[in-house]
Amino acid sequence: MIAGFSILSLLLILLAGIGAGFVGYAVGASSLVSYPALLAFGIPPVLANASNTVGVVGTGIGGVMGARRELKGQTLRVITYVAIGAIGGVIGAYLLLELDPKVFEFAAPALILFSSLIIAVNPRGRMQAKQAAADAAAQLANINSAVQAVASEPAAEQRKAEDRAAGFPIDQPVQPMNQDSWWVWIGVWAVAIYSGYFGAGAGTCALAVLDAAKIGPFHKINALKTLIGTGANITASVVFIIKGAVDWPAAIMLCLGCFIGGYIAPPITRRIPANIMRAAAVIAGIVLTIDLALKTY
Repeated sequence: MIAGFSILSLLLILLAGIGAGFVGYAVGASSLVSYPALLAFGIPPVLANASNTVGVVGTGIGGVMGARRELKGQTLRVITYVAIGAIGGVIGAYLLLELDPKVFEFAAPALILFSSLIIAVNPRGRMQAKQAAADAAAQLANINSAVQAVASEPAAEQRKAEDRAAGFPIDQPVQPMNQDSWWVWIGVWAVAIYSGYFGAGAGTCALAVLDAAKIGPFHKINALKTLIGTGANITASVVFIIKGAVDWPAAIMLCLGCFIGGYIAPPITRRIPANIMRAAAVIAGIVLTIDLALKTY
């Protein structure tokens, strides 16, 4: 036994972490797996949520490190989004810990249903499709300019046009922050606080806000939304640790599992249709919502 867990229980939490890391990579909803898994081992809802936040924090750090290219040239926005995420994470964490635990227990089914609906609507997939169409159109335009250059321009200019035609996807810039609509900042703050409080589906919500504001192309706003969640998860985790609200054996095994799941997910998900993975996540979320609602209400 380790702090109340048998070796088998810890291995099962590790397995749940692997599933959470896989689902997090595939459809962005790792908490739909990890949070109910911790509940199943008898961890109280608030403690389970706090431990879950600590357990999945490594996923966001890895995502930010892997998105350095997309974040290049966005220093001010990067600093601002991390700061907003960090402050929002503290607020969300304190709301979780200071409010009556019954508040979170009653809110959890609705929050899980909300994240399931976000996955079903799939704004991330729509944005990817829109960005792919824009990249294809831009590449076609560059190819046409290269063809025209062959007939009318000197050899040096032809080579430049051909290089432009081969450079795909097109590296579109992110708009300056002073052009952001006022409501973008309200949306980003809300996502940051939600990330610290619960977080399932927060990344997809951030994507939806940034896309609606036409901040920039998908691959860049996808990196930016990771900053908000990572900042929130790190500071929320610090609050939970200071307040002693973390079940460490569960959090550590979950963290290890999330790392493994995220690592093995890419080659596996290439062979599974995205719609099937999304449908499975939505069905699981709805079933979990009903189960928690029947136990809570």
